[in-house]
Amino acid sequence: MHYLYILYSKKLDQYYSGHSKNVDNRLQKHNGGMSRATHRGVPWELKRVVEFPTKRQAIQAENWIKKMKSRIVIEKIISGDIDLEEIINGG
Repeated sequence: MHYLYILYSKKLDQYYSGHSKNVDNRLQKHNGGMSRATHRGVPWELKRVVEFPTKRQAIQAENWIKKMKSRIVIEKIISGDIDLEEIINGG
């Protein structure tokens, strides 16, 4: 399984999305300052994890989120109002 995850930084008041096979390990790397893209926002809080059967689908979901460039969309994903699996599968 592969996962799309959404993080939140209170310090930056900003969300970040990514994908990984091991979300716990990836979160530790983000909070350890080991990611160039997120080191300024430490500490990051895990807000949502969505499971996908393939890495390709997790990447598609991440790319869709980043293409939307919308905090409202991210917050709707977190609340469950937007179903990423349905979007990725063309539903």
